[in-house]
Amino acid sequence: MTPHKFFHDDEERRRWQNPEAILVDIGLRSGFTFMDIGCGDGFFALPAARLVSEKGKVYGLDVDDEAIGRLKEKAVKEGLRNLNLKVGEAEDTILCEACADIVFFGIVLHDFKDPVRVLMNAKRMLKPAGRLINLDWKKEPMELGPPLRIRFSEEEAGRLIKEASFRIEAIKEAGPYHCIIVAKP
Repeated sequence: MTPHKFFHDDEERRRWQNPEAILVDIGLRSGFTFMDIGCGDGFFALPAARLVSEKGKVYGLDVDDEAIGRLKEKAVKEGLRNLNLKVGEAEDTILCEACADIVFFGIVLHDFKDPVRVLMNAKRMLKPAGRLINLDWKKEPMELGPPLRIRFSEEEAGRLIKEASFRIEAIKEAGPYHCIIVAKP
């Protein structure tokens, strides 16, 4: 997914969101296979690639070919060779069958045309013991983020996740603006 217009650059975004801390908090570690669905230009995919190390793999999917191009350039500059990037729609894309330890949605679930279909695809990509992570905006008025009308509340996102046959394990705060829903197939 293309970053929202309010994202001016990664440095500015880092003032209110720490991707490394979030990834460590969700249990990402060396050797894992991590799927970043709606990866944009790599705000989470690049730190994930560093965390999983050369023993792991990061798959990134986004509809924006320019964002994927920027992500590829950043990965080459850093010497990261464990990224597998693809341009495509999440509703129509399965990057692998039962290979992912974590399928991650970083503030994008509300952007998909058919979120349940995207979540069902995520389920196909997860290992049986894998985890789905949905990091998203809280549905409350604030200066940052997309319009309130397009955000999912925790209940709405939870309903969609359950509709895709996941079991919700936890819902927790992720800083002042976001929450994380952790689910298992």
